[in-house]
Amino acid sequence: MKITKMFLAAFASLMVVGMSSCSKADNEFVLGLDDSFPPMGFRDENNEIVGYDIDLAKEVASRLGLKFRAQPISWSAKEQELNTGKIDCIWNGLSITPERLEQLAFTKPYLNNAQVVIVRADSGITRLSDLAGKVLGVQAGSSASDAVDEVPEFKLSLKNIVDFADNIVALNDLEIGGLDGVAMDSVVADYSLKTTGKPFVILSESLAPEQYGIAFKKDNTELRDKVQNALNEMAADGTVAKISEKWFGSDISIIGK
Repeated sequence: MKITKMFLAAFASLMVVGMSSCSKADNEFVLGLDDSFPPMGFRDENNEIVGYDIDLAKEVASRLGLKFRAQPISWSAKEQELNTGKIDCIWNGLSITPERLEQLAFTKPYLNNAQVVIVRADSGITRLSDLAGKVLGVQAGSSASDAVDEVPEFKLSLKNIVDFADNIVALNDLEIGGLDGVAMDSVVADYSLKTTGKPFVILSESLAPEQYGIAFKKDNTELRDKVQNALNEMAADGTVAKISEKWFGSDISIIGK
């Protein structure tokens, strides 16, 4: 009994330590992200979180005098993570939608995007209609999933829709033939084709045009505005263009344009 009590006390202490390690310091700028979403935010070969959004956010935090921290979250629970105060913003290729605008405080758009479908090059699929009776993969809770829902005739034509935790796992399943296509962000799809060399193609028809924004709690417009001002300054002095060229080979940012 004594050993059991000692174990329970030790376990409780560890739980307290674990919980406190998840708390957010006042001088931190905590970015919530799906850490398997290249090139916006993902883990490199050293298991470090890197990406286009990460470089932008690090510079913003530096200019605001805050310590930057990237916090991986469950993408399907991203709004809850933000509203509980565990993170300051969702900054990870987050598409601006009417529904999200009602719930969250967004910056101005910083990148153009579209929801597209990627397929195997040898599949014979060249149009969205060719996916009739086939299996489509999407990331759970993503804008791709929403885009499919918003095209009911396309959704009803599919044999099945499979939810995945992230796009990387979905693309792996596509490669081995478990899926016939994956709906995802065009920015991510383009980057995947350029960097992985996998035998995929992107269908020319898109499901929906979109724009990326940075989301904050609905009532946290003060921090949102500070971040927006920092981004505007970075666009004016060429910092944004430099980061964009690093990840995309050209300046595709729309900040201040």
